[in-house]
Amino acid sequence: MGCFGCSCKSSIRTIDHESSEDNKNSINAIINSGRTRSDSDDQRTSSVSPRIDSELIASYEGGPSGGRKARAFTYRELAAACCNFNPECFLGEGGFGKVYKGHLESTNEYVAIKQLDPNGLQGRREFLVEVMTLSLADHPNLVKLIGFCAEGDERLLVYEYMPLGSLEDHLHDLLPGSKGLDWATRLKIAAGAARGLEYLHNKMEPPVIYRDLKCSNILLGPGFHPKLSDFGLAKVGPLGDKTHVSTRVMGTYGYCAPDYAMTGQLTFKSDIYSFGVVLLEIITGRKAIDFSKPAREQNLVAWARPLFKDRKGFIKMADPLLEGRFPPKAMYQAIYIAALCVQEKPNMRPAILDVVNALDFLANQSLAASEKKSP
Repeated sequence: MGCFGCSCKSSIRTIDHESSEDNKNSINAIINSGRTRSDSDDQRTSSVSPRIDSELIASYEGGPSGGRKARAFTYRELAAACCNFNPECFLGEGGFGKVYKGHLESTNEYVAIKQLDPNGLQGRREFLVEVMTLSLADHPNLVKLIGFCAEGDERLLVYEYMPLGSLEDHLHDLLPGSKGLDWATRLKIAAGAARGLEYLHNKMEPPVIYRDLKCSNILLGPGFHPKLSDFGLAKVGPLGDKTHVSTRVMGTYGYCAPDYAMTGQLTFKSDIYSFGVVLLEIITGRKAIDFSKPAREQNLVAWARPLFKDRKGFIKMADPLLEGRFPPKAMYQAIYIAALCVQEKPNMRPAILDVVNALDFLANQSLAASEKKSP
């Protein structure tokens, strides 16, 4: 197939597989493998042996039948799908590597192909964590993994193509003349992202701490349906009577919970803080960190905290692109949820299920109101 132009510039992803007891044990072992070493060594060095890598691939190719499994692609297939990684097919780039839009001739579907950068910040361990996490996951708000390639030194992941790009594209990287997202759509995206996080925390076996929630990792499908993506930094959460997981601090500046950043103690409430930052971005249109603004406004949470105390001033926090088109009460409630999520003490932050319930209520209210206004 000939090359094609790509207007979307954000990363994308997807999955659906069987989830056997062996896989549950595998993800626990792989995500936590070499924890002390991998969390202290340079990320460019693989902390997972080629033997574990080959065993993972073998488990997919020779595993029990039934269910859907990630497909093992050859490097040649994937190179052909995106015209030998032609710049015209380029979608975006992250810690793992570059992402390209591709077309699979065998299934006649468009996909996103993520190619590991051997000199990047993430490596073989993140590749395995991504495959194993998504191999156990099945939720409409998590991106789906179609397959992977582990041929020689090449490591590639193949996801469903998300045509509307990322939330970041629609909040911070708007094209000239774009009107931005309306209030109902913003709440829909926030609620969907929260449901994806709730699945990871409460319904995955074992439960997973996402650890890299940010606007660029919330991808959008038709109708602005949100899906969480990029699980290379995910960690199995504390089990039994344990309260946290001790690990090297990883994530993105501005989204990382202060308690985790200071102690290295990772909890499910670390994800709640990150979600609160994302919700503030959705509400205000501001970036988590923006060095183009005055010093006191560069950190979104630091800028917002004094405003949380002034209910009369809440409206001033709204994104100017909304042009006042939102219910003031709903705006107040959304800001209140965000304020709870970004509290400094982790035990004061709400559980993700409470966040889901609150945002679902607001989103449904806003949807009903917008439909009532429609002719």
